[in-house]
Amino acid sequence: QVQPVESGGGSVQAGDSLRLSCTTSGRTFSSYAWAWFRQAPGKEREFVAAITWSGLTTHYADSVKGRFTISRDNAKDTVNLEMNSLKAEDTAVYYCVGKIGGPITNTHDWNQWGQGTQVTVSS
Repeated sequence: QVQPVESGGGSVQAGDSLRLSCTTSGRTFSSYAWAWFRQAPGKEREFVAAITWSGLTTHYADSVKGRFTISRDNAKDTVNLEMNSLKAEDTAVYYCVGKIGGPITNTHDWNQWGQGTQVTVSS
């Protein structure tokens, strides 16, 4: 139904920050919950963070709590991931994905995937 587009990836040093953005135009953006996943080479895709359609509730993987912040602006059809205190283990392709229905704590039913943006953190 929608095809999100990620941007903001790049190469940084450990301890630095990046802000990823995800945008999907259309009438239905505000109806979707949104999440960020990531996948490193040879690794399984991993949940990072999620936010409800209202933006009032968020959920984070333990590995990024206190460092990453997910937010959304329905007026701009945009969801963001602010990444601080980056570590080498954060290196991965980051994907934006949405869904309608289901709790954001369920990490297995996301279905509207973007193409991903590369984040590389050097130590």
